[in-house]
Amino acid sequence: MAYRVGMANVVVGLALLAFWLYCLFDVITTPPEIVRTLPKAAWVLVVMIPAMGGVLWLLAGRPVPEPITPGQNLLPSPPPEAPRGPDDDPDFLRSLERKLRDED
Repeated sequence: MAYRVGMANVVVGLALLAFWLYCLFDVITTPPEIVRTLPKAAWVLVVMIPAMGGVLWLLAGRPVPEPITPGQNLLPSPPPEAPRGPDDDPDFLRSLERKLRDED
């Protein structure tokens, strides 16, 4: 007798796999000093429990985000000024012009 798998079973299975992978990667990439309740290695083992481990991680182990305070700047600070090439430096261009005039 052949085993029949319905489309709904496949979708649920893929959703559970995606949830498990998300939780596993989240545990692995979370810095150990901000993990709650258990050590990080223990959370990796807990997440291995299908479905329930991921739910436990999200409820009890995942770090709580810091609350946003009024007036807090949410935009990242601008990156430091990138090094400029010699052709963007006005002093360098002036010195080139002087050298060219002196050669003529």
